[in-house]
Amino acid sequence: MKHFSYLNSAAAIIENYNGSQPFHLFIKDFFRQYKKYGSKDRKQISHLCYCYYRLGEYARNKPVQQCICEALFLCSGTPNELLEAINPAWNNQVLLTIEEKCALLQIPPGSLNIFPSTGQLSNDIDIAAFNISHLVQPDTFIRIRPGQLQTVTDKLTQAKVYFKVLNPQCIQLPAATKLDELLHLNKEAVIQDYSSQQTGLLMELVAAAGAVHNVWDCCAASGGKSILAKDTLGNFHLTVSDIRPAILANLAKRFREANITNYNSLQADLTKPFTKNLPQNADLIIADAPCTGSGTWGRTPERLTWFDEKEIDSYSRLQQKIVSAVLPSLKQGGYFLYITCSVFKKENEDLAAFIMQNPGMQLIQKEILKGYPLKADTMFAALFKRR
Repeated sequence: MKHFSYLNSAAAIIENYNGSQPFHLFIKDFFRQYKKYGSKDRKQISHLCYCYYRLGEYARNKPVQQCICEALFLCSGTPNELLEAINPAWNNQVLLTIEEKCALLQIPPGSLNIFPSTGQLSNDIDIAAFNISHLVQPDTFIRIRPGQLQTVTDKLTQAKVYFKVLNPQCIQLPAATKLDELLHLNKEAVIQDYSSQQTGLLMELVAAAGAVHNVWDCCAASGGKSILAKDTLGNFHLTVSDIRPAILANLAKRFREANITNYNSLQADLTKPFTKNLPQNADLIIADAPCTGSGTWGRTPERLTWFDEKEIDSYSRLQQKIVSAVLPSLKQGGYFLYITCSVFKKENEDLAAFIMQNPGMQLIQKEILKGYPLKADTMFAALFKRR
């Protein structure tokens, strides 16, 4: 009977959540308020909630408890105690494919419409595969710092952690792996999604074209792209900027761990005109632009339900302002790397077209970085050169 109590509690939480804050904060506040739930209770109830949100658009206007049960079945890859208690017949069929599970649930083929606003997606995305990918929590990926592969694999092996080496720089691990207890993060390896790591291939094109002396990471956030650039391009002077001072403080800590010392840090609102003290004559500008984050919603599945399509236009305008603010700092012959973790055309291909409208900007390569076949994020990256 306790498992049905979990079901009722999950339904109550879902019906009281309005999307105004990240769900992990909302449910943490809920459990802080209601202390009757033990550790296992919290884990099981949270799991049911997250399964529900993985149904996204499909669950809209359907009975919540019914959708929670169906979601648990669709999201489960192995038999488990919770599903056995709720529906033993489904637990016995849990190894079926998603298509077979949908048939069992009498969901017509092609109607498991999970992701919102699919009409706005970039053209190269397989909508059916992308939809289904949200039923599974993405894995964790680490990028190995130069010379650290053996050290990292030895530590993971010793700790008996399952891992898969995708290439000499990238290791894939289960989502819940506690890496901070196993590795010297940022020194030996950086937690960085597989698709994010793939932007380094475009940096390699820049490196092959000649020496790079000045790089500006203009939307630096936690500094992951800056560390990738250091490992890919070698020694250069780095400028990092962000609008948020707290983020820059966290970045400084991370850079110390990564042994990056030759850089300038700048707090700047790139949406405002006449911003002072911006870098000049950059060989490479990296713009990992603010975006809807729609390629990462497998990690925050509540966004599949609580998404306002107006955000796409809002972020597109913001991205245009940032691009317009930073391109004057790019020297002739320099490179501009535009990146988003969005899957929407207005933030990706349309922004690439906007960039090319700037005098002298030549597209070198653009690509949708499809993470969904690998349980990774999906991103967009485009490299330009100023002629």
